[in-house]
Amino acid sequence: MYRSEIRDPVHGYIYITELEREIIDTIYIQRLHNIKQLGGAYLTYPGAVHTRFTHSIGTMYLADIFSETLKRQGIINEDDKVRLRLAALLHDIGHGPFSHLYEEITIKYLGKTHEDLTKWIIVNSEIKDIISKYGFNYKEISELCVGRSLTSKRFLNEAISGPVDVDKLDFLVRDSYFTGVEYGYIDVQRLLNSITVINEHLAINAASISALEAYLIARYEMFKAVYYHRTVRSANLMLIKIMDYARDYLGLTSFSTPEEYSRLYDSSILLIANFTKEKDENLRKALTLYNLFRERKLLKCAFEILVHVKNKFVSELFTLEKLRREMEEEIERKAHVPPDSVFIDVPTLPSIPLSRYQADPMEIMIFNEKADREKAFRKLSNVSELASALKLYLNVIRVYTFPEYRSEVAKATNEIFGLHQYPNRDIL
Repeated sequence: MYRSEIRDPVHGYIYITELEREIIDTIYIQRLHNIKQLGGAYLTYPGAVHTRFTHSIGTMYLADIFSETLKRQGIINEDDKVRLRLAALLHDIGHGPFSHLYEEITIKYLGKTHEDLTKWIIVNSEIKDIISKYGFNYKEISELCVGRSLTSKRFLNEAISGPVDVDKLDFLVRDSYFTGVEYGYIDVQRLLNSITVINEHLAINAASISALEAYLIARYEMFKAVYYHRTVRSANLMLIKIMDYARDYLGLTSFSTPEEYSRLYDSSILLIANFTKEKDENLRKALTLYNLFRERKLLKCAFEILVHVKNKFVSELFTLEKLRREMEEEIERKAHVPPDSVFIDVPTLPSIPLSRYQADPMEIMIFNEKADREKAFRKLSNVSELASALKLYLNVIRVYTFPEYRSEVAKATNEIFGLHQYPNRDIL
C-alpha cells in the first residue's frame, strides 16, 4: 500500500510505501542529498549537480516496473517485489563524498568498495530493524543490494547488477538529463517490459533488439561524452588527490560506525580550509590542488590514448597503483619537472558494455518465443552486428599535469609510452 509520492524530474511521480518511507527518512538515505552523482562533472556540465538520493529513488521506481513484468509472468511474487524495490533504494548508501571518487580512497586504505560499505551500513544500523519490523530478512536485502544474493531466485541479482539493470538504466537517463548531453535516450519501458527469466538468467525479447542496441549506443556515447570526458576527469582526478593527501585531516577513513560514516558529505572537503597553517607536506599538496579546483584552474591533459583490445601492460596499469606511481616518477624525471607534478588517470567505471577486467564478460541474452510458447535464447552479440561491434575493451589512459609543465610532460610521456605496443589504439 503506497503512503506518499515523490516528484522526480526524470520519471514523474514515484509512489512509496510505509516501509520505504521509514527507510528514506533515515540519515543514511537523507545524506545522499549531499553526495553528487557525478563528482566534479559540474565544472564541465553545470547542470550535473544531481545527487545519489534522486538516483536511488529513480532506481527503485525502475525496479518496480521490472518486478511487475515478472509478476505478470508468475515468476516472482509480491514479497520479491518488495525486496527488489528495497535493494534498489538502498544500493548506493555506501557511497561517500563525490561518489565513486571517494571509493578510490576506501579501496586503497580500507580495502572496501562502496558495495562493502552498503552492506555494512544495513546490518549495523537502524535500517536492519526497520526491515525486520516488516517481516523481511535484512541480511538477504543487504546481499541483493550489491547483486550477490544467494537465495533461490538469483536472477534478481542481475536486476540490480547485470548487463542491463535498473541501476544503469536510471543513471544513463538521469545523467543525460542533468548534463544536457542527449546521447542517453533509452526506451526504458520497452526494455523492462520485455524481460523474462530463462535458466535462472534474465533475457530480453528479441522484438526489443532495437531498444537494446540503442541502450548500448547510449552507454558508449555517455562514457565518451561525460564519464570519460577529459575535463571531467581532470576535475575528478584533482578531487581524488585532494581527498587522498588530506584524508587524515578530513577524517575520511577514521570512521568506525555507520553513524560516523553518515557525517561524510561532499562538503567535508571544505574542512581543508581549517588547516592552512599546518606544515604537513601532503596537506600542503592537497591545499594547492584545492585552491586551484575552487577557481576551476584544472590540470591539463598532456597525453591520452584509447585502447580497444586486451593488453597486459594496460591491464596492469589499471590495476596496480604501484606501477602507475613508478611511471609518474619516470615521466617526471624525463620531463625535468618537480615531483608530484604528473598524474596518470585510469577511470574506474567499467568498459562498454562489459567489464574491463573480466576475461569472459557477462553477455546480454535475448529470447524468441516459439509458437508452442517455448523460449529459445541466444547471445545478443551473435544476432546483432552492432552489439558485436560494441563488445570490446574500452580503456582510457591519460596523463595530466599542471599547465606550465604540459609540453615537457607531453614529450616525455610520448617517448615512454612509445616503448609499449598498443594494437588498435585511437587518440580521443
